[in-house]
Amino acid sequence: MNHMPDWYSDSRTAEGSGAVRVTGLTVAAPSGRLLLDRADLELAPGRVTAVVGPSGCGKTTLLRAVAGALPPGTERTAGTVTVLGQDPLSLPAPALRTLRRHRLAYVGQDPGSGLNPRMSVRRLIAEVAVDGSREAIHAQLAEVRLPVDGGLPDRRIGGLSGGQQRRVALARALARRPAVLLLDEPTAGLDPALRDEIADLLRHLAENHRIAIALSCHDADLIARLADDVVDLTGPRPKAAAPGPRATDGPARTPSDAPPVLTASGVHAAHSHRGRRVPVLHGVDLTIAAGSSLGVVGASGSGKTTLLRALVGLHRPTAGAVVLDGARLAPVAHRRSREQRRRLQLVPQDPLGTLNPSRTVGAALHRPLLLHRRTGRAEAPARVLELLGQVGLPAAAADRYPHELSGGQRQRVAIARALAADPDVLFCDEVTSALDADTAVAVMDLLTELRDRRGLSLVLVSHDLSLVADRTDSLVVMSEGQVVESGPTARLFSAPTHPVRAAPATGAP
Repeated sequence: MNHMPDWYSDSRTAEGSGAVRVTGLTVAAPSGRLLLDRADLELAPGRVTAVVGPSGCGKTTLLRAVAGALPPGTERTAGTVTVLGQDPLSLPAPALRTLRRHRLAYVGQDPGSGLNPRMSVRRLIAEVAVDGSREAIHAQLAEVRLPVDGGLPDRRIGGLSGGQQRRVALARALARRPAVLLLDEPTAGLDPALRDEIADLLRHLAENHRIAIALSCHDADLIARLADDVVDLTGPRPKAAAPGPRATDGPARTPSDAPPVLTASGVHAAHSHRGRRVPVLHGVDLTIAAGSSLGVVGASGSGKTTLLRALVGLHRPTAGAVVLDGARLAPVAHRRSREQRRRLQLVPQDPLGTLNPSRTVGAALHRPLLLHRRTGRAEAPARVLELLGQVGLPAAAADRYPHELSGGQRQRVAIARALAADPDVLFCDEVTSALDADTAVAVMDLLTELRDRRGLSLVLVSHDLSLVADRTDSLVVMSEGQVVESGPTARLFSAPTHPVRAAPATGAP
């Protein structure tokens, strides 16, 4: 690994002293609802602490409290927080900025939404780096396994995959040479090989550079491999409601009585960089049958997300055709009919960036119900609550805003919003990466039930090989913007030849 042994020496905490201590911390929303109830946490130099628990239990709130960045409107009602001898929740703004800039770094669950889209990767890191030289920035990018050739340091965030954005945010945090590093789901959306490399990097930083590290995580294998200590915030939570029949569904459709819903042929796509096109997809062909489930796998940056966005019309292809039930679709969504847009729905990898922060969850679900005429105005409130129940959220979530939800809860809202349109094809980009195991199973059970009952077609982009193996009929393997292999899932997993799926599915994270 490309480690520079003196990078973090200035930020070391005294041997034997604690870096962070949280005692009996309770955080409440303006309504009085508890986001965190009497939580304790201790971080020590050289140790990695995992914060675990189901979605919505307060993991993100705890990490944000340590960083002195509680969600707007929330407040500490009890407990103490001490970070390197200071209370971040009571520090004056200038002192808090100094703490964050020089001694403490926090990387949120949706890092792409917190990075300036107008700045290049190089400038984003140089902005906060102790050493902003070209050599140091390239070394920092290499540290998190990002290529320094091919122009990546000069690209903007919009031209990177979700996994690459996450690593840029991590590189930006490490460039500060912090004494305390806080990471919210740091490996969500990363392929297994890259996940293991990031785990090795964090282990190295803790042991060799004496950084105190805390991370929230749902990945039991990663926790077992990486964590020295575990803090469990598990508490009571609502169960996902079993979806019931709906009168508006009509008779079920199956692959046997319907032709292929969507076909793509020769799809090319590119990102713009300094006025020139950087190719991302190279002649991708795809067929999605009614009622089928297709898995799309590949290393981070292989073009999976760009492919999904091109199919739903959010990224204009440079060549190729997308055909829905025999009708060629316009290359961009705003030129497609409302019905065509309704039939193809995307659940993105970063829901925070796609949920309107000024709209409640109920309003976010209400709009597609009326826009696509899926229910009457009088019945819409009841349907909103039904959708929330289907994805394991309580009815009270309808009155909350996106910033009042955990990352896993926002992901479930994004799924519910897509389902509100009653789509024919649902594109899911790492939809379970921010969910605990029980909720992930409940959500996938819901999608599978809808597929069986309504003939819904699913396209699942995931690095979770066990999920892909269990939940898909066919598989597409992508590498460097091309489909390098495709076929029935069972056959491809029974004789793996490509590194992306070389590991047995049962051992995948």
